Amino acid sequence: MQIDIQSRGFSLTEGLRHHCDRRLRFALGPASDRLRAVSIRLTDENGPRGGIDKRCTLRAKLPGSPQIVIAQDEADIYVAIDRAADRLSRTLSRRLQREGRDYRARMPEPLRETGEDAHPY
Repeated sequence: MQIDIQSRGFSLTEGLRHHCDRRLRFALGPASDRLRAVSIRLTDENGPRGGIDKRCTLRAKLPGSPQIVIAQDEADIYVAIDRAADRLSRTLSRRLQREGRDYRARMPEPLRETGEDAHPY
């Protein structure tokens, strides 16, 4: 899985980059091998005015599925990253479960043997 990290409105420090990488790899766990790439966009919406203006936007792409987009706004960028990663983990888990369920629903039922012992009721 490739992780692309970009920031706008503040500098992307090595510590912030490390936190993003570590947090995403932990949150996605074994499902990370199913993802092609994850992009992280970190922005400061209000600049120096403060407030709940730090946004973390995650975009993840599964092969054969629509893109998953998660956006989280918080006052602290680290909290925004953590919550967005948790939400992406839950969304990805639901998507993979749904795909597995859909796949099983399309499988043909086992053919029943027809014979004298078979009852139509």
